[in-house]
Amino acid sequence: MAREGPTACRNLWVTPLDLPSSGHHHLRMHLRVTFVAAARCSSLLAERFEDDRPLDQAGWDAVQCAAHELVPLAAAELRYCSPTPRSRATGDALGYAPLAQPALRDCDMGRWRGFTLGEAMAREPSAVDAWLADPRCTPHGGESLLSFITRIGSWLDTRPKDDGGRIVAVAEPSVLRAALVHALQAPPSTYWHLDVRPLSTLTVAGRPGHWNLRLGAA
Repeated sequence: MAREGPTACRNLWVTPLDLPSSGHHHLRMHLRVTFVAAARCSSLLAERFEDDRPLDQAGWDAVQCAAHELVPLAAAELRYCSPTPRSRATGDALGYAPLAQPALRDCDMGRWRGFTLGEAMAREPSAVDAWLADPRCTPHGGESLLSFITRIGSWLDTRPKDDGGRIVAVAEPSVLRAALVHALQAPPSTYWHLDVRPLSTLTVAGRPGHWNLRLGAA
């Protein structure tokens, strides 16, 4: 679940990283993967861990408003989604007909599944503090943040590597955050400093271990 951040913008561009300096042939991008954050099924404060509710009317309306930017991504050769109702519905509404990928599921939150962050904090404040501080910690009995990031990164790194291939994946905002941390090879704590808005996009281009990033509108 994302924590509200001060710098949220769907049209934020990030300068490509990790570009080798010698030879133009090294700059050729072999694979392009665009993640689309699923539309929201509730207000941000009502977001729940592993939220499996369908899109509400506001979510459907938001998809229609963003469709002119996102529908062209349906031209991708491979189209995937997280196995959540709102991710599937977002992909279907945009004409992607995506294939659900179990590896793109949200982080397993154990006994906190279905809780808001506030509810978990009210019940187990010390456990939540430990979870936020240590990416290897699993006080809820589920999956650690580090394991979650590793799982999403493994999915990304094992995509078909046809030169020039394009992939689109509709996923939970948490999945986009994990993918970004992996692509940047950033510390796991970076995850908590990323704010991914519904229907925003993240594009990574390159190959395993050498991803260049573009974050913004499709």
